[in-house]
Amino acid sequence: MTKTIHAFVSGRVQGVFYRASLAEKAQQLQLCGFVRNLPDGRVEYLVQGAADRVDALVQWSQQGPPFANVTDVTCREPDAEHTFSDFSIR
Repeated sequence: MTKTIHAFVSGRVQGVFYRASLAEKAQQLQLCGFVRNLPDGRVEYLVQGAADRVDALVQWSQQGPPFANVTDVTCREPDAEHTFSDFSIR
């Protein structure tokens, strides 16, 4: 079963390799979607794939890489349907 999650990550998540680390983890889990920095200092990601693998990435994102300090991860189902063929950093 395919699952899609749209998430916003708050805390010290820019300038600490959060995007690159999340993209690497998503690729290891064979997930599709994207991750990007937002102007307000948060990181946004949209991920889709097998439900258990999406859940594993969401769980990973609550901690992130070693130098990150995640204070909040807000997840929701996306407003529109998305189809991705890979995972990218935007």
